[in-house]
Amino acid sequence: MTAHASFFENVISYVDRAAALTKHSKGLLDQIKHCNSVYHFEFPIRHPDGSVEVVKAWRVEHSHHKLPTKGGIRYAPEVNEDEVKALAALMTYKCAIVDVPFGGAKGAIQIDPSKYSLDQLERITRRYTHELAKKNFIGPGVDVPAPDYGTGEREMAWIADTYSAMNPGQIDAIACVTGKPISQGGVRGRREATGRGCYYALREACAHADDMKALGLTPGIVGKRVVVQGLGNVGFHAAKFCREEGDAKIIAIIEREGAIFNENGLNETDVFQFRKETGSVLNFPGATNIPNSADALELECDVLIPAALENQITEANAERIQARIIIEGANGPTTPGAEEILLKKGVLIVPDVYANAGGVTVSYFEWLKNLSHVRIGRMGKRYEQAAETRMLHAIEVATGKRFTDTERNLVIKGPDEQDFVNSGLEDTMVEAYQRLREIWKADKRIPDLRTAAFYDAIEKVARTYGELGIFP
Repeated sequence: MTAHASFFENVISYVDRAAALTKHSKGLLDQIKHCNSVYHFEFPIRHPDGSVEVVKAWRVEHSHHKLPTKGGIRYAPEVNEDEVKALAALMTYKCAIVDVPFGGAKGAIQIDPSKYSLDQLERITRRYTHELAKKNFIGPGVDVPAPDYGTGEREMAWIADTYSAMNPGQIDAIACVTGKPISQGGVRGRREATGRGCYYALREACAHADDMKALGLTPGIVGKRVVVQGLGNVGFHAAKFCREEGDAKIIAIIEREGAIFNENGLNETDVFQFRKETGSVLNFPGATNIPNSADALELECDVLIPAALENQITEANAERIQARIIIEGANGPTTPGAEEILLKKGVLIVPDVYANAGGVTVSYFEWLKNLSHVRIGRMGKRYEQAAETRMLHAIEVATGKRFTDTERNLVIKGPDEQDFVNSGLEDTMVEAYQRLREIWKADKRIPDLRTAAFYDAIEKVARTYGELGIFP
């Protein structure tokens, strides 16, 4: 592994490390590693001054062992084919790890969305969708995009509308994309799903007393000092749930323009609003400025959550990282060389292919909702409320105690869509962590959670190919 390896080469190196522990043939492993389909295309966009720009775009389908393939669409000025291939590959392994029945995919358009008008962004998004549809790179049973860096609910609504217009009468057309607004078939809880998943990952990692003792930490999240890099969708919600539900202290928040620090803790919502008003996290009241964002990664803390872009922790700064636990909210934030250094220091790294799988998990729920054409929980909520009411009444009759209205309301609720989504996400993240930790602890050849995660994913994908009779 060289210091200048590409993002996709880094992913391949992780796969190779885990694959070496399996008994699968080279042919099967090569099939698992490499991208099945890479679609690179370009199209023109006219600017208000009459000039024409040619925009580069990609859609990569990494693995067709399960269909549809699944993966976000990224709008970024520096995105390239290698990055899209790496992200598509990670999606394959991510879906396998959390038992979501999709193959991995990813898309990208090489633009800075902040430099385009709303009308231009809509035209770009709709043209991109047309290009995908022409080549059969989008569809409810073929390839289902989602939001990623630089995109959101608005772009997903445009995609769904464009695909539906191109496929009149297709009853499941709305399932061609996830991450949509609620009114357009989206699911409650999707927006915060990746950040919530990171919180569940941290909670599970901190729940094992032996692992925490090895790190010199006490079990649980309460009081843990957390540094979060990135105040976007993932970082913001990871910080929010760690603080509100885990009672952790967010001591530093890192953004492109710099970072802020407060040993007594920061409120991510206040910081987000301040940045929205001023354009920067710097000079937030009561916090100390750290002008160089990279320096903040090296702060003394219990937990570091890199939730921005890839290659943030490298061989150049890994030795100075003081966190005891790293929860990878972003894709590929730690290079293989940096990981070797961190593992020698005893750092517990909860890898991206597991830690940030909350987004695709809840996207799966949205896809199922769209295919079933029924809001999650619609048919069961009132029934469960009635059952809870009967239970309380029976307790009152048996004990003679009357519950107050407040007590009754706490019990007689009946789960709604958000409750079911959160419950399903929590169960997914808990089950996956327990399995990965078991693999890690049971096999002395597996030195860390990332290797355990890739090993688990390879075995599951290989099993699918075997059951299909493609490979012996």
